[in-house]
Amino acid sequence: QVQLIESGGGLVQAGGSLRLSCAASGRTFSTYDMGWFRQAPGKEREFVAAIDYSTYYTDSVKGRFTISRDTAKNTVYLQMNSLKPEDTAVYYCAAGQRGYYTGSYYHGMDYWGKGTLVTVSS
Repeated sequence: QVQLIESGGGLVQAGGSLRLSCAASGRTFSTYDMGWFRQAPGKEREFVAAIDYSTYYTDSVKGRFTISRDTAKNTVYLQMNSLKPEDTAVYYCAAGQRGYYTGSYYHGMDYWGKGTLVTVSS
């Protein structure tokens, strides 16, 4: 079992930066694939970034967001730079034992955090 708790969301102006953190518990955390997803009001949940032995990003955040992990701290991060109003959403951390990247999405997530809200003002 893996428990995930996100933090770091907030209100920022366009062009600003935030770093989201996902603290994980579980004795096998280092073996899990990790990802970030987001859901804007009235829209479907979408893939943002993931990390296993490589990193993957949706096209809209490439060059602006960076996913990383610190296994010693059981934590995964999402560094978000050059934020835009369209980045406004609830951001969710996720974990899976056998995740799969298909070129536009990362599948196979089994555990999800409750989310942290990111609001970008214009």
